[in-house]
Amino acid sequence: MRRKNVSRLLKVALVAFALYLPALTWAEAKVAVVDVQGAILNTDFAQQRISEVRDQGDYKKNKAEYDRLKSEGEALLKTYQKDAAIMSAEQKAASQQKLTSMQEDLDHVTGKLQQAEQVAGQALLQEMAPKVQEVLREIIEADGIDVLLQRQSVIHAEPEYSITVKVTDKLNQQMAQPQ
Repeated sequence: MRRKNVSRLLKVALVAFALYLPALTWAEAKVAVVDVQGAILNTDFAQQRISEVRDQGDYKKNKAEYDRLKSEGEALLKTYQKDAAIMSAEQKAASQQKLTSMQEDLDHVTGKLQQAEQVAGQALLQEMAPKVQEVLREIIEADGIDVLLQRQSVIHAEPEYSITVKVTDKLNQQMAQPQ
């Protein structure tokens, strides 16, 4: 009977050790997290490109339209909220319709602005992808990183695990050097 208990205890200990061993290996691995898109978009080069997009005539025209619609919409909403108690049903309906129409126009212009920035952002990501791969290889090698995870795939990571700022800094250094 005693031998059976010792045998069972030994089996439980071996199973626990076998389950614990991969955790020990994982704990020893150096893990890092990176937001590649964020690293690229925060570079001086990307900020300059985005600024160039925002300086284009169509973008400026759409931005002015956005600002106008937003301002008019806020003023109309404020007036509606202030006067709603004394408005007739028809006046309320007309004001609500106008607000809805302005919101739709605002959404349309916002979409144009976002699309212009997204197109520029995608072009930047494609253009800088080879440089990012090179920088990541350098950082992985220099820091002895065993596992590198994309930030969007991680539910939680403490800030000290992120190498995003390091990637941005190295990209800035690379882009500053004459080619």
